[in-house]
Amino acid sequence: MTNCITLFLCGDVMTGRGIDQILPHPSNPLLHEPYVKSAEEYVELAQEANGAIQYPVNFSDIWGDAIDEWERLAPDLRLVNLETSITTSEDYWEGKDIHYRMNPANIPCLVAAKIDCCSLANNHVLDWGYSGLAETLQSLKEAKIESAGAGQNLQAAEAPAVMEIKGKGRVIVFSFGLATSGIPFSWRASEERPGVNLLKDLSEATVCQISEQIRKIKRSRDIVVASIHWGGNWGYEIDRDQREFAHRLIEGAGVDLIHGHSSHHIKGIEVYQDKLILYGCGDFLNDYEGVSGYEAFRDDLSLMYFARIEPLTGKLVSLQMTPTQIKRLRVHRALPQDAFWLRDILNREGKRLGTQVELNPDRTLSLKWR
Repeated sequence: MTNCITLFLCGDVMTGRGIDQILPHPSNPLLHEPYVKSAEEYVELAQEANGAIQYPVNFSDIWGDAIDEWERLAPDLRLVNLETSITTSEDYWEGKDIHYRMNPANIPCLVAAKIDCCSLANNHVLDWGYSGLAETLQSLKEAKIESAGAGQNLQAAEAPAVMEIKGKGRVIVFSFGLATSGIPFSWRASEERPGVNLLKDLSEATVCQISEQIRKIKRSRDIVVASIHWGGNWGYEIDRDQREFAHRLIEGAGVDLIHGHSSHHIKGIEVYQDKLILYGCGDFLNDYEGVSGYEAFRDDLSLMYFARIEPLTGKLVSLQMTPTQIKRLRVHRALPQDAFWLRDILNREGKRLGTQVELNPDRTLSLKWR
């Protein structure tokens, strides 16, 4: 199947705060958090946990071993959930405890990773106000990185990113957010107000609305991705309404792949009607090193998801995953024992979803499904 489209997907990419501080052009480190008042403290915590970081680092350095893996597997498209505002704005959102910000001068870090598309319907894109959102959208546009899920009005926030894969077909990415992930209701875009594409609920009416949006744009050889920021940060349980919603999007709305995120750790994987559902992809890059509280979930571990999709049918042909670890604010290949741990978690959670994974000799994981 040489005409398959290979998508790279991952969970939350947080290039703000501590990550931003080690890049060549750090933002003002002032934070408005209850306990931490400077982003530099997150760099100090990471160093205390795992050793010294020589910074500023090059723009590509934060991606570490992921760079070689992207080159080796050569995906046709790279999609991330970008969970930070790209701005110099000081207009932080009052009443919110956490505010992620990356200096626009550091956007070459996303270019270095050859990110094609950023999902923005999440609970951090408006951390620095409407001016911060406007600068984020403009920065991505100038870097020639597509985005979906936020905009200057409802129509723009609902609009998908449409990307042509030469000789193969198109990938269409819709980005949706849910209040269960911590997105304030006040962030929902309207006809007159900027904001995010925040779904009211997971009802049949919402499925019908999404189905109509997809019907207007989808054509033969199009792969439609629903990138959804939903649910809490911790816990493996998948809400019944999330699972039913994912199934209905595949059955009746024309979605070919569900890219779910918000959980700080990986969650179970399902293949429904030969379509891939990632319920929670974990954090691919963050600055949580040295922050204690949920060690049992191993939020330092994540996966690079490489999904091969058949464009005519949207069916999953294969899913290969590369285990990774965040260490010294950088992506590393996971150690053998950590790859075993990820395999065991995916097999435990996959039992009820009809999937299992196998560990390959090169320490990648392959998905098997019924």
